[in-house]
Amino acid sequence: MRPLTQLADLMLGRASPAPAAPEDERVLLLFKNRAELKKAYSELQDEVHRLKDRIKQQEGATARVQEMLGGLEARLGLVETAYPALVFYQLRALWQAGREILEGFVAVLARQQEERERRAFLAQCNRRLFMRRRSVEEGLRAAETELADERMREAELLAERAKLTRFWHFFRRRATDRRLSVARTAASAAEQRLAQARAAADELLAEPMPQFPGLSIQARRAINLASVAYAEVLCWRLADTPIVALAREATARREAADDYGDRAACEALIASIDRARVMLSSKVNLARDVASRAERLKSIAHYRDPVDTTPVPESIAFFEGDALSGEPLGGKRAARMPNVLAEDTWDLFRVLLR
Repeated sequence: MRPLTQLADLMLGRASPAPAAPEDERVLLLFKNRAELKKAYSELQDEVHRLKDRIKQQEGATARVQEMLGGLEARLGLVETAYPALVFYQLRALWQAGREILEGFVAVLARQQEERERRAFLAQCNRRLFMRRRSVEEGLRAAETELADERMREAELLAERAKLTRFWHFFRRRATDRRLSVARTAASAAEQRLAQARAAADELLAEPMPQFPGLSIQARRAINLASVAYAEVLCWRLADTPIVALAREATARREAADDYGDRAACEALIASIDRARVMLSSKVNLARDVASRAERLKSIAHYRDPVDTTPVPESIAFFEGDALSGEPLGGKRAARMPNVLAEDTWDLFRVLLR
């Protein structure tokens, strides 16, 4: 009842209520602390529930991994299923090797191009800073010279005014006073301009160096086209074998399958995979093939918008007459070449720069 009584007294203009008793303040503090504790407790309960959900998810993932390991152990325990499992994982390793080759290629190109563009950016910033600094310094020197001239003119007028002490100098004194007033106004304006010039110089000195914005869109497009060309060269080297298609299928699966034939067929596939790995890592004619194909892609690639760095997949497909290693593609050979961007060969989309 006390708060209601105090509110009524205040509205009716009665005497101001007495200050709250210490017991009331302690009660309010206790209620406030209780609300904060309830809020903290609720937040902790939510965090506990989130952690429990994450533990359940992790337990499910662990159970699935253990199940996969158990199945793999069972497959490796039998000759009939061990060889297909070996082929399966070697195909996945071949696909991963192709992706690592492209990742290293992109990393090297991006690092080199970034270094060149960073140096060019810093040189441009330094040129701009030099021009601005020279302009500011010229303005500062001009303001200092102007102020010195105005001060000298004011001093000359003061000296001239000091000599006009006779009564017949009355009109000359008035004229000199007017000229002195004009000189003082000009000197004050020159002081303001000098202060502004000094402030501009201090602001220029305190201005931070611009940050390098990163690779340009043109550079990222060029690197991406070179990466697509590299991926196509890798596929070209394996165009006469089904290894790329088999590796793609193996990568899309989570567990090994018995689709690779008997032991002899699996051993033949393993030998083919070894040869394919050597062919992928070969550097023979690599620079020439990548450069020529990249130039071809540059002339035919299209982009959805001006800021897109990845070309439209349909615009870079192989056509009859395209050439690699100096050999033009016939219709059948061109049809066997995959569209590496549309089919995401070697996980190309993970490699390309955005």
